Amino acid sequence: MFSSQTSSFQDSIDVEEKDEFDSEDIAGYSQKTQLNCYYTIYLYQGTRSEACGESVAWNQSRADSTTSHDDFSLTLIDSSLPSEAEPELRTYISRRLSKGALLGGMGNIATVELSLPEQAVGCYCCLLEQERSPEQPDADGNGYVICFMGGSEKGLNLFRLELDKYVQGLQSSLQTPELQNLETEVRPYLSRWYEESVMHIHRVVQLVQCNISFLLHAALSHTHVEVINADERTKADVSRFIKAASLQGLSQQDTTTASLCKAMSEDTQSDLTVDCSTSPPTLTNTVSNRFCDGWIQAFLNAAERCNPFLLRQILENFKLKAIHDMNSLKRFVRQAEMSHYALFRCCQFLRGCGNGDVLLQNARAEHSDLPEACNIIAVLDEFLSEQAEA
Repeated sequence: MFSSQTSSFQDSIDVEEKDEFDSEDIAGYSQKTQLNCYYTIYLYQGTRSEACGESVAWNQSRADSTTSHDDFSLTLIDSSLPSEAEPELRTYISRRLSKGALLGGMGNIATVELSLPEQAVGCYCCLLEQERSPEQPDADGNGYVICFMGGSEKGLNLFRLELDKYVQGLQSSLQTPELQNLETEVRPYLSRWYEESVMHIHRVVQLVQCNISFLLHAALSHTHVEVINADERTKADVSRFIKAASLQGLSQQDTTTASLCKAMSEDTQSDLTVDCSTSPPTLTNTVSNRFCDGWIQAFLNAAERCNPFLLRQILENFKLKAIHDMNSLKRFVRQAEMSHYALFRCCQFLRGCGNGDVLLQNARAEHSDLPEACNIIAVLDEFLSEQAEA
């Protein structure tokens, strides 16, 4: 039984050996090398919208960078793409818009073939529509199309939520078609999309190294993490990592997942403190277990390859394995209410999975109103305590 569990666990963390991810996202990555990434921003205008005189004159001055259709026009504002690749992207975006494939505020990710060294790259594009005036609620709206390109479609899909949030953060800077703040605000913001939306997990792993298991355990057990003596970016990175590693929001429909997200330990927990005044940082009130420790090397290997997409895939596999084990324990507890042998299997499972403390924390919260299940969990808790002392 233990050998099969170990094999299954090893399969779940050895993501880098799976062809489905290797072929698209690992090929072309060398150690300490960052992939090329690009951005483009277009002005989107409905042809039936009334434009001010300044906007018309501005569009005329950029006629060579404008693609017009019957119901909209798309005008280049700024791009980091090579000059030969940008018109190809504009043609692609125009086709998507004409088919209604870009919805306001919702990012769309696909593979595009452009005149780039990579040829085929993942492309995230999002239409940010400006609010329509009360006087013309039915008029075609104006807005901006923002595109981020780099890596692969599968890789960018892992960071869809981060990219959506990052694009929304640009909304307040896009006030006029002329974008007089292009040099000071918009371009610097767009240029940082990869560092801010994709690389934060990599930075955290690089920061704490082998201590990553303590952050993983804190995320699963809902332990508060406090970062001191660090800049705001580092604090934000650690906070985003904890949120990404937790099981909150993984499945809205799965009641087991929801209960695991809400579970809190009955024991008073101390905050995990990350003191960045030293290098590497000093962590206090650390707690981990064999399950979290087992993922350390996978994270370090992916970080060494400077592959943030692989890091995110490993993090997702980490969470899915935790959910799988929680479902298994839930099933064993139900069976143990009717069978002593099932109770024995529960004990064996908890000893073998290496994540018993977190699983029992959730089980206590989930079954708090079921006396028989609470009795089973109390026995399991006592068993784990005896194993720890032994």
